[in-house]
Amino acid sequence: MNLSAELVNWYNANKRDLPWRHTTDAYTIWLSEIILQQTRVEQGMPYFYRFVERYPTVTNFAAAHEDDILRLWQGLGYYSRGRNMLKTAQQVQEQYNGIFPTQFTDLLKLKGIGEYTAAAISSFSANKARAVVDGNVYRVLARFFGVDEPINSPKGKKLFQQLADEVLDTQRPALHNQAMMEFGAMLCKPRNPACGICPVRTGCVAFINNATAFLPVKLNKVKIRTRFFNYLLIIDGDKVLMNKRDETDIWANMYDLPLVETTELVDTATLMSLPEMKFMGGNLVIKDESAVIKHVLTHQHLYIKFITLAGQPKNLHQNWVYIDANELKNLAMPQRIFLFIKNFFNF
Repeated sequence: MNLSAELVNWYNANKRDLPWRHTTDAYTIWLSEIILQQTRVEQGMPYFYRFVERYPTVTNFAAAHEDDILRLWQGLGYYSRGRNMLKTAQQVQEQYNGIFPTQFTDLLKLKGIGEYTAAAISSFSANKARAVVDGNVYRVLARFFGVDEPINSPKGKKLFQQLADEVLDTQRPALHNQAMMEFGAMLCKPRNPACGICPVRTGCVAFINNATAFLPVKLNKVKIRTRFFNYLLIIDGDKVLMNKRDETDIWANMYDLPLVETTELVDTATLMSLPEMKFMGGNLVIKDESAVIKHVLTHQHLYIKFITLAGQPKNLHQNWVYIDANELKNLAMPQRIFLFIKNFFNF
């Protein structure tokens, strides 16, 4: 069975009509690839259109301010992607005269572009014979060939890249890669794959051996960190006290509210007795507090509580600044913080 030929036939009959499939412009393809990392197509599509409209060329993107990029990115998560995109665009502007490269080796030199993204851009923009291996392709290959080597082990990564290279249709690599990725996304899904209508099931080792639920294999290396965030809402007339985050933690360079982090959930009396609260001084009194919200990140679980305070602090941390409430909507904030402020001020 010719796996590539069968999947290309399936793709031509069943592919989704996605905007980045109507272009060979490397910049546009790069936008789509970065936005869709760790993001479903349905969620990423509005962001793709937003970025293309705001920054139609890589030169436009390179001239943007980081705050503007993060504000457009708000809600997608993995904010380092947005920051790296700006650095990438600036690299292209400075080193390639604003012409986005299409060569695999050139692409690898750019910030935030690894082997998968470089292969995808070179394949889709210039039809280079590079096998693209993403999570969908790993799954298709593992099931079809019955490979139980963990996909995130060094040996596994090498093995699956070799398999992908072997089945690659070098005469039409772009079409082949699109077909492999789409097939994994639409039919050979992680859970409940549509094996009953699969065009290659008679050659699929996992289907024949009733093993689709067990493949691919992945080593569990993720250690989850649990954190407890107590956010303070302090209002002075028409201004709100905000915090500009630094680059040493999550949500780098974005705005959130003044934060007191604790090692466990604490009640209000305990919170007010903490050194961080005593440092602020003033006549602060708890006016209201929200329920605890669990916010899940890839390697962290955050338990967030919003506390509204009456009164004004005497001492402020260096990253805290009062900002006019009307300007809050223009700040780049983590989505969870933005939603709380949006609902509070009803904008």
